[in-house]
Amino acid sequence: MNDELVSLLHALDGVRQSPKYHPEGDALFHSLQVFELATSATSDRVLWAAALFHDVGKAVDGPLHDEIGADLLEGLVCDRAVWLVRHHLDLLREPRLTRRRYHGTRALRELEQLRRWDLGGRDPRARVMTVEDALELLFAGDPTALAADDEGSFDPLSS
Repeated sequence: MNDELVSLLHALDGVRQSPKYHPEGDALFHSLQVFELATSATSDRVLWAAALFHDVGKAVDGPLHDEIGADLLEGLVCDRAVWLVRHHLDLLREPRLTRRRYHGTRALRELEQLRRWDLGGRDPRARVMTVEDALELLFAGDPTALAADDEGSFDPLSS
């Protein structure tokens, strides 16, 4: 198990979020909920990774967490997961532009899925797995799964 990824997730423990938008509590609890929603909806481990790590930047800076999180993940997970983390707020911030820019692409479909899971991971009474169990499931016993060079360069404009 990658110690850096474990540390990035544990750093979210106790990171408070606005109760108006995140009644579930801290960023770790939210991220684990989003991960579980992803694992129940798809078998795509890259999407699982994006769901689990989408908010890791909140441990450093809330408003810039998408950019910071993606920067922290560079070299730790594949380019597609990093891209999804970097852009996971695009549909919130600029929905029309994002839909127009990525119309008909896998990238848009995946951003939409990630957005739905992000919005769904807000149950204060949810039961979630541990960080270690989530990473074990994500990597399925293979520490090289989702390695930074697994998929090569990700092109969000390809279908």
